[in-house]
Amino acid sequence: MDLLEYQGKQLFARHGIPVPSGKPAKTVDEAVAAADEIGYPCVVKAQVLIGGRGKAGGVKIAKDRAEATRHATDILGMDIKGFTVHEVWIEGASQIAEEYYASIVFDRSAKAPLVMLSTRGGMDIEAVAEEDPTAIARLHVDPLLGFQDFHGRKLAFAANIPADLVRPVGAMLTKLYAAFEAEEAMLIEVNPLIVTPERDVKALDAKVTLDGNSLFRHPENAELRDPSAEDPQEQMAHERGLTYVKLDGDIGILGNGAGLVMSTLDVVAQAGGAPANFLDAGGGSKADAIVSAVEVILSNEKVRAVLFNIFGGITRCDEVAKGLIEAFDIVKPEVPFVVRLDGTNDVEGRKLLADANLPNVATATTMNEAAEKVVELAKTGVAA
Repeated sequence: MDLLEYQGKQLFARHGIPVPSGKPAKTVDEAVAAADEIGYPCVVKAQVLIGGRGKAGGVKIAKDRAEATRHATDILGMDIKGFTVHEVWIEGASQIAEEYYASIVFDRSAKAPLVMLSTRGGMDIEAVAEEDPTAIARLHVDPLLGFQDFHGRKLAFAANIPADLVRPVGAMLTKLYAAFEAEEAMLIEVNPLIVTPERDVKALDAKVTLDGNSLFRHPENAELRDPSAEDPQEQMAHERGLTYVKLDGDIGILGNGAGLVMSTLDVVAQAGGAPANFLDAGGGSKADAIVSAVEVILSNEKVRAVLFNIFGGITRCDEVAKGLIEAFDIVKPEVPFVVRLDGTNDVEGRKLLADANLPNVATATTMNEAAEKVVELAKTGVAA
């Protein structure tokens, strides 16, 4: 679950991480009142889950009340890369002497948190990594040992942090790691991490991604979820308890079990198709879950064909067939389907589909055959 900047800063503040004072606002009046309270100059910042806000005009400095009113009016409702701005964050303007970059991300390949630090903050860190990989100091942290003070100093020296800032920057990294661990985050990124003229170190930005699977242990974080900022299909799937990730293609995919779905995506791609989603209906899927899955897949207007790839173990193929028949009765799909049923009660499932004689539905016995058929149907739109 991604947090807005101000939510990340509020999380930081709970862990003693220095951040500029600020207030969120959803209306122009609230924004102006917040600016009056914080004082001028202040910064009006669009709150959306996307980068590039500054270049899009979503971050403005207000020197007085009139400018705060004008900037809030311009930014609220603004579209930034497809995201509509519903909130702004008003914070006091900061004096900046230097800009650094700091982040902690869970590195799945190393099975450990990766801490990164660079003196080249305030810019696209991906571009920095490509141009000069040595500009970013990196350190994997043993989860059992945790982040120690010497880790912070080691990173600061490796990143060529000035001597007088080695300990303050190390202390900041220690606090960031404590927040990362305590909140069960997957990513904490501060870009820029600023140094003031007084040589204080502050987090001027906050990009935080929390592990959605851990939210039941953090009800205060679960309340931060903003459904309006989520993709409509992913929000619908979340509400129905389905594991769904939207992709850019036009072939809807449903399977039972993450491994099978991932394999199906690969086979469809190898056959020349472009998957529109990852959807795992889960083991033991019943008819009602299949109906929900069909509704979620078809809510994406880009979908031109759908592939059902079911391997019956806990999941019974006859239950899947019943769900598909029910879904056709409720949703009345206008795109072709390819269905592959194999495993528990597959014979019964295929018989149910044959007896139902659903319109525009083709069957397949292997994954390769199913993939080739659905790719062709995505082009023609009619099942044989």
